[in-house]
Amino acid sequence: MTFWFIDASVLLAREDADDHQHEAACELLAGGATLTTLDLAYYEVGNVAVRAWRDLQAAARLQALVAAIASDGGLVRADETLIADAVRIADTEGLSVYDAGYVAGAASAGARLVSCDVRDLVSRGLAVTPQQASRAS
Repeated sequence: MTFWFIDASVLLAREDADDHQHEAACELLAGGATLTTLDLAYYEVGNVAVRAWRDLQAAARLQALVAAIASDGGLVRADETLIADAVRIADTEGLSVYDAGYVAGAASAGARLVSCDVRDLVSRGLAVTPQQASRAS
């Protein structure tokens, strides 16, 4: 079984039928792979659903999705070490600390990061897309 660390963009792609990674995100999240994410995902998906989409129902569905991943033991909580690692990675890789947090979280969990962020994460070899992950699962 494959172990994937999911960032917020994958969760959002599952909710957004217009996202080019929508089908792959749905497949990955519904499959049998072990999933985990960062506690930051609660805030990120909620922010997009409320501020950008203005859709409280989508926010509730996304929060429930993160909670389902968490209930399977798949939630990495930010702590002093993770934050220090994220800051170091952000500085080294030229990333936001948010993105670097997912990179650090995946490393701490021993999982492969999955993201729709091709520019900042996938193109640098720090993550794979949902489509790539679905094919590998």
